[in-house]
Amino acid sequence: MKIGVFTCWCGENIARTVDCQKVADEAGKLPGVYCSENYKYMCSEPGQQLIANRIKELGLTAVVVASCSPHMHLKTFRKAAENAGINPFLVEMANIREHCSWVHSNKEEATAKAIDLIRMSVEKVKHNHALVPIEIPVTKRAMVIGAGVAGIQAALDIASAGIEVVLVERTSSVGGKMAGLSETFPTLDCSQCILTPRMVETGQHQNIKLLTYSEVEAVEGYVGNFKVKIRKKAKYVDHTKCTGCGACWQKCPQKKIPNDFDYGLGSRTAIYIPFPQAVPSKPVIDTEHCTKLKTGKCGICEKTCVAGAIKYDDQDEVITEEVGAIIVATGYELYSISSNSSFSKEAGASAPAKKKAPAGYGEYGYGKYPDVIDGLQFERLISASGPHNGEPKRPSDGKIPQKIVFIKCVGSRDNAKGLAYCSKICCMYTAKHTMLYKHKVHNGEAHVFYMDIRSGGKKYDEFVRRAIEQDGAIYHRGRVSKITQEFRYVEKQDDGSVKQSDPYYVVRGMDTLSGRPVTIEADMVVLATAMSATEGTERLAQKLGVGYDEYGFLTESHPKLRPVETNSAGVFLCGACQAPKDIPEAVAQASAAAGKVMIMLSQPKLTRDPEIANVDENRCVACFACGRSCPYNAIDRLEIKDRRGNFVKWTARVNPGLCMGCGTCVSVCPSKCIDLEGFTEQQIYAEIESLG
Repeated sequence: MKIGVFTCWCGENIARTVDCQKVADEAGKLPGVYCSENYKYMCSEPGQQLIANRIKELGLTAVVVASCSPHMHLKTFRKAAENAGINPFLVEMANIREHCSWVHSNKEEATAKAIDLIRMSVEKVKHNHALVPIEIPVTKRAMVIGAGVAGIQAALDIASAGIEVVLVERTSSVGGKMAGLSETFPTLDCSQCILTPRMVETGQHQNIKLLTYSEVEAVEGYVGNFKVKIRKKAKYVDHTKCTGCGACWQKCPQKKIPNDFDYGLGSRTAIYIPFPQAVPSKPVIDTEHCTKLKTGKCGICEKTCVAGAIKYDDQDEVITEEVGAIIVATGYELYSISSNSSFSKEAGASAPAKKKAPAGYGEYGYGKYPDVIDGLQFERLISASGPHNGEPKRPSDGKIPQKIVFIKCVGSRDNAKGLAYCSKICCMYTAKHTMLYKHKVHNGEAHVFYMDIRSGGKKYDEFVRRAIEQDGAIYHRGRVSKITQEFRYVEKQDDGSVKQSDPYYVVRGMDTLSGRPVTIEADMVVLATAMSATEGTERLAQKLGVGYDEYGFLTESHPKLRPVETNSAGVFLCGACQAPKDIPEAVAQASAAAGKVMIMLSQPKLTRDPEIANVDENRCVACFACGRSCPYNAIDRLEIKDRRGNFVKWTARVNPGLCMGCGTCVSVCPSKCIDLEGFTEQQIYAEIESLG
């Protein structure tokens, strides 16, 4: 084997700490090395051309590139070698940037380590053999899970490219959290004005199969060939017959059910659509509050419906959809919403549970005091389609608050009582809330307690300055220690009853800029609580074989180079299911994920790197420890038969479409009959022995 070694300076990244000329000289002395070069930027076009020229001139049969992480440029150098006539899997990389120059300050020691790493790679590549990419058939359909603004954008992009999309939404309408917003920052344009046309287009698009009130039950198969089981929950209304006339919910006698869409601040009927602009604009029946379904009495909606669409005997239905790629866009929920709240489970399943205080913030009185609410509840109060038609009335008595305190970072950036991360949008939506409040209550006072102001985005900082300088929001840099409910007078009547004034709330905090305590008597308090992953995201991740972090957010394959891909091939991410995001970022990521899906489904067949596990079936003892440990369910149980069809033995076999080459099965196999292509035991031992 004729091996060429090519050492990169990476500008100064490597050359500042590693003597690249010495490394190249020593590499040239290694057995089997016919050529050793160094260049300032090996990944550049001249650098790649240098590699190609040496391959052709010297007849090299393998290449080792000593540079940065293979995550960055392994494909680059493999492509360059392939164009010069070498099988791409006869190319290895020695990482002398992250493993040497970035972690060492002593140049002599870093240089010696770089030489050792190259020696190991040279010995490894001697045991490489030519591999052929795996070809996989592909189903030219896609699925998007979640129909908020990110899911809608992804579905429309893919559908507009002529690819059929199955859009699954667990509530009864598309739109997600954005549908409940009043206005959006930094332009203060109407949320519904932006979103509603997209919602209607989604419902009417010929290439979108919309499955609302549905949830993913199970996912089988692999990239290009997924089989997804979906539970279509019973709506008790035949949507093929329903015209959406509204007669049923107008006549329903059950009118005092807390409205999930308004986060319990408004009310709805037992048969309902979540909001006027809902898509589809057809109702579902709340089983926990429908008198007919509970007692067998009433039935007014059935009598009222001229289309005959009411189906009291409706049942859940499980269907299977075959798709080639999946995009997850399950969104977020607020940290202050109880995990057992009906809104966090499914729209209309039950009335909202009693408000639960954010963990560790009982001193703020959320769930105890009626006028201490969260940001999404305030959005509904201020919205023209909200429970009070846009009037920001107090939940306790319906009066207009003359003084509101907004508290930021409730649950965010708090290792002691909340979540460690920044929720990213709280600074912006709090500034928006102060502006919307002042637009409605011109003489009102808006006070904001904050830790820091983080307004990173186009025209975001100007928006915050406008809230302070033009609209008069009063900002106090500091935390709130306690909120108490007080009454200006409490009188005991002769009959023993108690007469008291309307409540107000004493907010006690500290202004760290002035060094003085601050006490404000407020009519209402709004908590800017943290964004968290939706309830059930972890279970969905396990069904998809996707990783998630300690907070429940789904994990991307690489934060810079593959931000919308996951380690489960064919599954992509977009929106706030990955991390807190604002609307522009969620939409941009949705289009990026859609672009990845369109690229993948545009090919007649999918090709995958062949560096996957391989079972020696002659040695396999069928213990299936590999199958139990595989995080991607890529190990199949196979029955081996002889030519006459008689059973011989059981064996394990790797599904090439599912295997991600993690190597877990190799480590647990007791009979040592599994190897990982490109990382065989022979190759690993050769690397180790080269250091002896």
